[in-house]
Amino acid sequence: MPTAPGTARLPAATGLPGAVLLSGIVGSTAYGFAHAGSDTDRLGLFAAPTEEFHGLHRPAESRVTTEPDLTLHEAAKWCRLALTCNPTASELAWLPDDLYEVRTPLGDELIAIRTSFLSAKAVRNSYLGYADQQFRKLLTRDPADPVARRRAAKHARHLVRLVEQGVGLHETGENVVRLPEPERVRALGERIADHPALAEPLLADAAERLSRPGALPAEPDPRPAEAWLRRVRAAHWTPPVPPAR
Repeated sequence: MPTAPGTARLPAATGLPGAVLLSGIVGSTAYGFAHAGSDTDRLGLFAAPTEEFHGLHRPAESRVTTEPDLTLHEAAKWCRLALTCNPTASELAWLPDDLYEVRTPLGDELIAIRTSFLSAKAVRNSYLGYADQQFRKLLTRDPADPVARRRAAKHARHLVRLVEQGVGLHETGENVVRLPEPERVRALGERIADHPALAEPLLADAAERLSRPGALPAEPDPRPAEAWLRRVRAAHWTPPVPPAR
């Protein structure tokens, strides 16, 4: 199983009260957009100690740091996000093997049930919804401003990526994180950044294809996630020490 040197420092780096079960490199590096100077984004999930759920205050559900760029979600929160087909969270279970940095047996179990989180309606709502957000951001950018133009190109790239990943997921049932033609997507993004109207037929075509019957069920199956979470809680339970008599 891939485990990068120094992964034991992930919890300490964020003050995390728990164990990282699965983490890897996501974002531009995963999609194939990275270039010299690109940030390296990491995403993972952790299990808080089960006894922490039994007190007055529930444990934190997410930890985010910027140095390094790392987002960690507690196992239950990640499952809730994945059941809505949140594009950012979901890709953690679909990364190419070489991008995983922490991969435990429970992490492998989660990867094995990843298709149970999928549903046609959630993929349509999430991927098309996020792509539409990127389009709206494009419309507010000033192309004459070099900084705004670079941001517009980033929004446009991710618009194209979300559309292609969402349609592919709907039609095949597989989430392809590493794009097969990242340079084509980058070039199309550059054109859309200069002419946002070029994105309108792309979004319309995606909406039409996502409305057709595809490879995904109408609703997700939460039972595998529930069973997996119970195994996580059992594995991370430390019985209390009885008081001394």
